[in-house]
Amino acid sequence: MTTHDTAAGLIESFADFAKQKNIDRPTMIRILEDVFRNMIRKKYETDDNFDIIINADKGDLEIWRFREIVDDDSEDIWDHDKISLTDAQKIEPDFEVGEEVAEQIYLDDFGRRAVTTARQTLIQKVKDLEKDILFQKYKELVGEIIAGEVYQILSKEVLLIDAEGNEISIPRNEQIQKDRYRKGESVRAIVHKVEMVNGNPKIILSRTSPVFLERLFEQEVPEVYDGLITIKKVVREPGERAKVAVESYDDRIDPVGACVGMKGSRIHAIVRELQNENIDVINFTENLELYVQRALSPAKISSIKIDKDNSRISVYLKPDQVSLAIGKGGLNIKLASRLVGYEIDVFRELDGQVEEDVDLDEFSDEIEGWVIDELKRIGLDTAKSVLTLSKEELVRRTDLEEETIEDVHAILRKEFE
Repeated sequence: MTTHDTAAGLIESFADFAKQKNIDRPTMIRILEDVFRNMIRKKYETDDNFDIIINADKGDLEIWRFREIVDDDSEDIWDHDKISLTDAQKIEPDFEVGEEVAEQIYLDDFGRRAVTTARQTLIQKVKDLEKDILFQKYKELVGEIIAGEVYQILSKEVLLIDAEGNEISIPRNEQIQKDRYRKGESVRAIVHKVEMVNGNPKIILSRTSPVFLERLFEQEVPEVYDGLITIKKVVREPGERAKVAVESYDDRIDPVGACVGMKGSRIHAIVRELQNENIDVINFTENLELYVQRALSPAKISSIKIDKDNSRISVYLKPDQVSLAIGKGGLNIKLASRLVGYEIDVFRELDGQVEEDVDLDEFSDEIEGWVIDELKRIGLDTAKSVLTLSKEELVRRTDLEEETIEDVHAILRKEFE
């Protein structure tokens, strides 16, 4: 292998590799120069009197070392950029003191090991750069919807491939429970976060984030995209139910109507994407009482008491409205509370009398803590909310045994007898 071959082969193979990885020319040249300067520093301790000329297209590399000629007995003779007259005249007999020697250094002069190391370093640098480019690209896409193709379904995550062939992941807790993935199908999600894990960028997508729902509204509702309608807040139980508060600054636009679309045409596309998640679109208002009423719809409220100091709101309803307010599995009240930012307590009115509901925690001496936690997990935190659901429904939705549920029902019923 001649000197030129060594350099040309090294540069050409690197240039091909860099092109495949979409690395631009200036960056490619910069990486090459870095690596060669490093080789020079290892051998000569400094590179500040060396010039490197690279022509990546032809695979050409020239390295020039510049030194000033000094007298054989000059004390500067040991400086890295000086050369004795005797040594200079070995290169060219008619050199004189004070002149500059430009001497070409060849890759072979560094030895085979140095060249092999350089080749490995170049490949590593491109891989690092590639990771960095990927990391930066996705950092800028956080909060945006992208699509990927499913290529591997694991128990903890689903791996997708993006348009450029990069691996991206939807972890279990960012998937909607009803999602079913098939290899090769296209899946949409938002870029949730990007992390470096052991030096590799890990791109995490989410289908459960409220932001995903917000972006879907932007895609389906032009007025939201154009900023004529603002989404004030999104709360959701992914795949089950969501509440979206919207506001318009233009009186001529009905924000709820625009988001739902003719016969529900706009919202339908979003509901389908989210595995039939029930979406309530609500007109935002600064008037807290009105906001709570809208948040709890379809239930009709008789009266409201607001306790701002403790961030609690008591809502009084006719008996036939209570289960509507609480909703299936306590979801309606849970989401309404999160939407308005207050804990909402529901009370039923009996002939003008208010029948109190009781917090489940009050029963902690009779019902074991883990049972209460399991009920709370599906949004039931008061005695009434548990009693409104049948035994079968509770068995289906919790990890509790039938007997346990019968005991709980009996204890709670006693409270209201």
